[in-house]
This record gives sequence, C-alpha cells and structure tokens, in this order.
Amino acid sequence: MKFTYYGHACFAVEAGGKTLLFDPFITPNPLAEKIDAAKIAADFILVSHGHGDHVADVVEIAKRTGAPVIAPFEVGDWFEKKGVKNVQAMNHGGAAKTSFGRVKLTAAIHSSSMPDGSYGGNPCGFIIESSGGNFYYSGDTALTMDMKLIGESTRLTFAALCIGDNFTMGVEDAVKAAEFVSCHDILGLHYDTFPPIKMDHDKALATFKAAGKNLVLLQPGQAHVFEAHTS
Repeated sequence: MKFTYYGHACFAVEAGGKTLLFDPFITPNPLAEKIDAAKIAADFILVSHGHGDHVADVVEIAKRTGAPVIAPFEVGDWFEKKGVKNVQAMNHGGAAKTSFGRVKLTAAIHSSSMPDGSYGGNPCGFIIESSGGNFYYSGDTALTMDMKLIGESTRLTFAALCIGDNFTMGVEDAVKAAEFVSCHDILGLHYDTFPPIKMDHDKALATFKAAGKNLVLLQPGQAHVFEAHTS
C-alpha cells in the first residue's frame, strides 16, 4: 500500500485500486508550500472532522475531481451546502461497502466545528479494509480503550496516528494506541505544523523503537510503501 504524505494530517493511500485522500489541509499549511493542491488526485476524500486544518481544500478538490466525500453526518451536510455534489454522510460505528473495499467510522475524542463556526458534529477516525490491505486512521483523538476493539477485529497493515500532543495524543499515548490496535508500522501525523505541536523527531523515533514499534515520519510530498500481511 502506497502512502503519500501532504503535511499535518493530510495524506493519500492507494487502496483497492483507488486513491483515498484524507483531511486535505494543504494551501494554508506553510510546511506544504511545495505541494500544489490543484494537482492532487483523489478518487475518494475522507474527512475526520470539521476543523479548518482538516477541511481547507476539500471543496476545491472535490469539485475538481468529482471524488465522493465521506464524512461524519454534520460535516457532510456542511459540504453539501458548499456545493459538493457527491457526499456520503456516515456516523460512528457505521460501515459501508465502496469500490475500494469497506470503510468504517470509529470514535475519536476531540472537538469539531466548521470554519464558519457552525456545528461540526462528532469527530471520527476510519478503518479501511481493501484487497491490498487494511489500515486505521485515528483522526484527531485522545487515547481511548475503544482502540483495543480495532486490534481485536482487524489485522492492520499500518496505522496513521496523531502524535503531536497538546491538541491530540502525544508520542507516549500514541505508542499505547499502536499496542491497542496491534499494529507494528505507524505513520505519524499532526505534528510540527504549529508551535504547540513542535516535536523532537529523534526522541519520538526512539520511543517507538523501544516499544518494538516502527514509526515513520515523512516530509510533505514523500511517499512510503507498506506490504500487506499475507499470513
């Protein structure tokens, strides 16, 4: 499975023959200056919650590509009012079959409001199951015991976890989250973009290594390939 990082919590994964784009926040991100949002491909756009640092480029990319937008109900409703034509609004615990496989919304402990201040419902994470492998994106969240249910039900190729602290889990809680979801390979997200979430990369890598986990930290525009488990 090919993972391409676009900065902050925005990334794309090639799964089930489709390109899944998550939480596009590119144009306003000073760390993603070399990324052109107008050139990013997407067959599906998945949005975890309504904060501006997760939705900034959704409308533009959705209208340009025609990609369906999968999001919690209130977030999806907001996008429809912004003129996005193909929205699949879901809610926590719900799953749906798609052309790339299966998507399920998971609980996330965070806040959610839209850029105009309107109600953004409850934030979520995603479990993606596809023919090429499975992965979990935590969204912005605190550590939760619910993550153990993911580890019990789904064998993951990798997990994309927030690690920047202050607004979300920090490194220590993200290590526990990796243990809860029974996943060895972790993509770090939601760090360095703003002063409160600046992170010591070497310390983070060492902390995961000491716990027997592999943390991957990428620069915006970099890609990483994970091989799906075959046994």
